[in-house]
Amino acid sequence: MGLATESGRTYDQHCGLAHALDLVGERWTLLIVRELLAGPRRYTDLAAGLVSVPSNVLATRLREMESRGLVCRRTLPAPAASVVVYELTAHGEDLAATVTELARWGMRTLPLTTGGRPFRAHWLVLALRARFEGAAAAGVHESYEFCIPGEDTVGFEVRDGAGRAFVGRAADPVVRITADGDTLVALTSGALSGAEALKRGARIEGKPEALERMRSVLPVRSEQST
Repeated sequence: MGLATESGRTYDQHCGLAHALDLVGERWTLLIVRELLAGPRRYTDLAAGLVSVPSNVLATRLREMESRGLVCRRTLPAPAASVVVYELTAHGEDLAATVTELARWGMRTLPLTTGGRPFRAHWLVLALRARFEGAAAAGVHESYEFCIPGEDTVGFEVRDGAGRAFVGRAADPVVRITADGDTLVALTSGALSGAEALKRGARIEGKPEALERMRSVLPVRSEQST
């Protein structure tokens, strides 16, 4: 028999895909994974990052994900003692490649601007993972920082043809960009030049040649994009 959710819904089919969807196919579940791929989060952080999730639905999804071994709770040590955070288990981390590929597929037709829809700086962690192409970074060894004022700083490091995105300050970034969400989305997708970003009010720190290397590392969107 399939694995029912608290809503009682299940595909109840002996198929790997159907079973996977029984585990993570409920609304908000994969977006919780997106949030936790950026690092451990408090319940309030998850609610803020998910923007419009009803509190009862978030609580239900987290219970389901804990019972399936996808997330766990941990109390932080001093000086943050008694603060409880959620984080992905090793089993949950195994979803990273799948979620990244799904995000990459979605980016083919994702609009180049937010159109007024919410955007959070830490969502760049998944976006940068999805857009990064290792072959384009051959011989590049440096790091970059992106920030929306009042939100998380996201770092992106390139070493030996491999890229790593994370929430937090990068070590000795050669480019640091502070901008609104629309500008960061367009710039990191390759749809906007540094000069165009400056005209839109972005603050870009770093040498022009470093900015161009960064744009070569972060590939231009597919022609399938709209």
